[in-house]
Amino acid sequence: MAVVEQIDISPALAFKLIDINGNIHTQNDSNGKYLIINFWATWCTPCLKEIPAFVEFYANNSDSVEILGLNYEPVNIEAINAFLERFNIDYPIILYGGSNEAEYAKFGNLVGMPTTLIYSPDGELLHTFIGEIGIKELAKFIPTDV
Repeated sequence: MAVVEQIDISPALAFKLIDINGNIHTQNDSNGKYLIINFWATWCTPCLKEIPAFVEFYANNSDSVEILGLNYEPVNIEAINAFLERFNIDYPIILYGGSNEAEYAKFGNLVGMPTTLIYSPDGELLHTFIGEIGIKELAKFIPTDV
């Protein structure tokens, strides 16, 4: 299903992202939790297919997992809000642009969409997925009670 490729990333995970509600998210917010960074776009069909899996995974594991959805397109907030409502997304969504643009680069060069990075609770990159993934792929790297 997903093409798996390791991408070179800075070993020290450090970022400061501002979500659509104005909340600031840093690497420290996920201390003690696994961190999933998911790059997506509203025009990306595989992204649309995997988002329900992220929503379900987060609902069942939010005590041990943090998900940040990093939208990678210039989109107006009304379109994003409609999209969030349609998919019932309840994890933080970050928009590309402004100060976030420079922060996106800290996660390395994207070679495909969607791209999902999974970090351990201590900030170590465990795996990079390029392409659509589901709960089964997430559970290979993140212990779950489900």
